[in-house]
Amino acid sequence: MRHADHWRNIIRVRPNDITAPGPGQESVWDYPRPPIIEPVSERLRVEFAGVILAETTRGLRVLETSSPPVYYFPRDDVRIEFLVATHFETLCEWKGVGQHWTAMVRGREAEMAAWSYPEPEPGYEALIDYLAFYPSRVDACFVGDEQVEASPGSYYGGWATANIMGPFKGASGSERW
Repeated sequence: MRHADHWRNIIRVRPNDITAPGPGQESVWDYPRPPIIEPVSERLRVEFAGVILAETTRGLRVLETSSPPVYYFPRDDVRIEFLVATHFETLCEWKGVGQHWTAMVRGREAEMAAWSYPEPEPGYEALIDYLAFYPSRVDACFVGDEQVEASPGSYYGGWATANIMGPFKGASGSERW
């Protein structure tokens, strides 16, 4: 059984709901669980309030079944002076406790626009000193020259590009996937 077929059966996504990837495309239903980390050589960029908050060609992406990739920036490539650590934490069953950051630029504020894993679980140590951004909470995020679409809903921080096929977790009705 293919990986995607296994997860379709477990989380009850109907095969007709899943868009088959074409040449050069990826299906989020072919991504693994637990998630994997891959290096990214394409330029990644995050913009907010007229400032480039983060830009890198040394990014990482995390791929997890049913979600668009989440892109992580090395802390050295993030304008950390525009981010304020919050006391809010989340828990990922794979990566561990996430610390959240609010962006504050030119009088504008984007609450919990970014997150990081200062002490990730074993297997995810590559994420130490990296930050990820929610595309829905900043003005724009880019992979190469393509502006991304945010994952549906407010919880997941995936970056959907034209080559990523869904459906994506986070959309209405996907709460039990």
